[in-house]
Amino acid sequence: MDNTLVFLDEIQYYPQYLTMLKFFRQEHRYRFIASGSLLGIALRSTTSIPVGSIIRKEMYQLDFEEFLIANGFGESAIAALKEKYQNKESLGEELHNHLMDLLRRYLLVGGMPDAVNEYLSSHNIVKVREVQEAIRILYGDDASKYEKDSGKHLLVKRIYEMIPSQMENKKKRIVVKNIQYQKDDRFSRYQEEFEYLISSGITLDVHTISNPHYPLKESAQKNLLKLYLNDVGMLTSQLYHQNIRPIFGDEKSINLGAVYENVVAQELKAHGHQLFYYDNRRKGEVDFLIDDYQSLSILPVEVKSGKDYTVHSALNNLLSIPDYHVLSGLVLSNNREVKNTGKVTYVPVYYIMFLDSTGRNEKEIHF
Repeated sequence: MDNTLVFLDEIQYYPQYLTMLKFFRQEHRYRFIASGSLLGIALRSTTSIPVGSIIRKEMYQLDFEEFLIANGFGESAIAALKEKYQNKESLGEELHNHLMDLLRRYLLVGGMPDAVNEYLSSHNIVKVREVQEAIRILYGDDASKYEKDSGKHLLVKRIYEMIPSQMENKKKRIVVKNIQYQKDDRFSRYQEEFEYLISSGITLDVHTISNPHYPLKESAQKNLLKLYLNDVGMLTSQLYHQNIRPIFGDEKSINLGAVYENVVAQELKAHGHQLFYYDNRRKGEVDFLIDDYQSLSILPVEVKSGKDYTVHSALNNLLSIPDYHVLSGLVLSNNREVKNTGKVTYVPVYYIMFLDSTGRNEKEIHF
């Protein structure tokens, strides 16, 4: 019996079993794994969570590194790329172009397992989009069920469908007055809807900070936030449908800033980072702020999709403020070269896959 594993799938439909896991564990007869979608919602409504008896693991869709592995990159190839990143070295032109090609494919496909499997099988954007549309409809069905169970009229689906268009705006924030087109609307009125979208894992929340200090969580403003979709393929599906030219072509009329920001948010979240952004009325806006646990400071991250990647006045302003104790800033772009200019390090956008929340490789830390 000691080597028997019991797997409980879709446990969100039977939340009482989460409470029972404590007693199952005490019997020491079997090992248990429970999985399910929207578990963040189920756990929030479960009356008794057996603390200490459950190890909670959040699962994400394939990140870019895993997408590379699915496309034939082996462990040694990934390790060589990581070593280049750690040594702040540029890749050769041919390998850089190959990675950028795969990144563009990832922007279209994303990391949803069914979408990735369809891409690997058919390489047909029409079929990939059909999978993504089915997922989008499923999200809407789940939201409708939640609205019904809550006993009140919520606007989850409306807010979710607003996200792609809001991301095309300069500020990229959800404007609450646009939810029901009421000028005097307030964020507090929709807290439950936002909580559902965040706790369910359907969206990624990024809170604003105007005066950043480490740790960032102490400075966050809860009522001003951006919402990104949990998967960049879902975003490009809604923005461009079956047209691949915005990603693969040189369409000057298309600004890919929102798409690049979404994939960076997705990568940072999958690698253990809490997401914040800098927004100061006088100093400007920086796309992301993350905690640097090694230096006990913050790391601002700016994402550039165009050729003007060295233009970042808000980042410069942030780095120039001594009280914030910001040691360096990171700019992600399509440019191949890794270089340092003052406090700013420029790296290719695909290197984001190696920016984990620890910053080091140690498996254990003894004290």
